[in-house]
Amino acid sequence: MAKSPATYVQTEAKIVSVRFVVSLLLIVAGIAWILFYYLGVRPDPTVFPAPKASPKAIADLGMWNYAIGFGALLVGLAISAHPVTPLGRGRGVVVGMLGCFLIGLLWICTFYVFSNDLSTVPVFNDLGQWNLMIGIAFMAVGFTFATRWE
Repeated sequence: MAKSPATYVQTEAKIVSVRFVVSLLLIVAGIAWILFYYLGVRPDPTVFPAPKASPKAIADLGMWNYAIGFGALLVGLAISAHPVTPLGRGRGVVVGMLGCFLIGLLWICTFYVFSNDLSTVPVFNDLGQWNLMIGIAFMAVGFTFATRWE
């Protein structure tokens, strides 16, 4: 027996949810962490001897700062793939999926194009071969969006 059309109730989806706010905060915090480390804390590799960086707690983390920043950014993107967020439903899934795939592809292509001399490309110059991992991680987050695609 088929259900009558009257039993279907269309509810309007909320634009802002707790998960969406958390994902935005993680994305912004990840980008801010990377920028703060790269522009403010990281010692200049062209100066010898390297000056003391401050704040010391962040400077002592070294390359882990990139893991923290990119980790927060990618986890925030993965959290935003949930259906209660705007990127987790409807056309947002396609935008998030294709966006992450394209960012990952562009990251890897940029690394390969400039791999002979990465000193001119910010952030890429510090990461070296880890640039491949970041590009693949963006693509992996794209697959989290792909699982939500209907």
